[in-house]
Amino acid sequence: MPVKLEDLIPEWAKEFYGRRLRRLKDLFEVSKPIIGMVHLIPLPGSPAYGGWSMDEIIENAVKEAKILVENGVDGLIVENMWDLPYYVGKEIPPEEIAAHAVAAREVVKSVNVPVGITSIHNGGRVALSIAKAAGAKFIRVCLYTGSLLWDTGQLDHGNAAELMRLRKLLDAWDIRFFADVYKKHAVIFPGITPEIHAIWTDFYLADAVIVTGRMTGDAPDLDLVKSVKQVVGETPVIIGSGVNIENVEELLSIGDGAIVGTYFKVKGVTQNPVDPERVRKFMEKVREIRLKQNG
Repeated sequence: MPVKLEDLIPEWAKEFYGRRLRRLKDLFEVSKPIIGMVHLIPLPGSPAYGGWSMDEIIENAVKEAKILVENGVDGLIVENMWDLPYYVGKEIPPEEIAAHAVAAREVVKSVNVPVGITSIHNGGRVALSIAKAAGAKFIRVCLYTGSLLWDTGQLDHGNAAELMRLRKLLDAWDIRFFADVYKKHAVIFPGITPEIHAIWTDFYLADAVIVTGRMTGDAPDLDLVKSVKQVVGETPVIIGSGVNIENVEELLSIGDGAIVGTYFKVKGVTQNPVDPERVRKFMEKVREIRLKQNG
């Protein structure tokens, strides 16, 4: 009897590679999930912090989270969007980390959809630690592999080795890694392309890859999304910025899901609060797209 290929794979490899998320539907329970952004107001220690109590910061975050979920989004990310100018990686200060974690925990408790964490810029260890403390289900990793230059001037490198080991140490295999391969607010080193980043990121077992435009609110180039999708095969590709009601059908014809922040705000201005009506109409459009694409 011929030997089957799967019989040659050792048990450790089956277990290790088998932990990986293969479909976004396994986490979000729908195809083409839409993940809404909960942009925390400026946290203690950041230049724009206005002296608000943690109760006020939490109240605002939970309010916006509920608006997003009640109007149909499939998941959330809690992000320290307004702690700018940003620190990078391990330089992110503890006062901001602590406030982020406390607020994120209350958001997780207030909604019935998966919640993720982003800590800007590239706070991979920070985001994973907050996710573990808050009960979040995934993190957005700004730079999982490769190298780039941030808009704040720092040269930075991937953190895949650190994060995979920390996930094991924290017994956090249930926390998924969604990793950018073309990051906003940054420039990739010459000679490295988004496709190369995508190949490396896929090789180091990211659960999904994210493709964005140049800056917050900018849509990615459609050909770039196609090429990244081609090189990562079955690994989910998420559109990470610039999605709106006019381009969502085209982008979701290629991508497997999307993160939406700016479009959901009043008048489409990132600094504004979430607009329930914009969320509702957008999600109605997405449900139509799902029916069309699945039909």
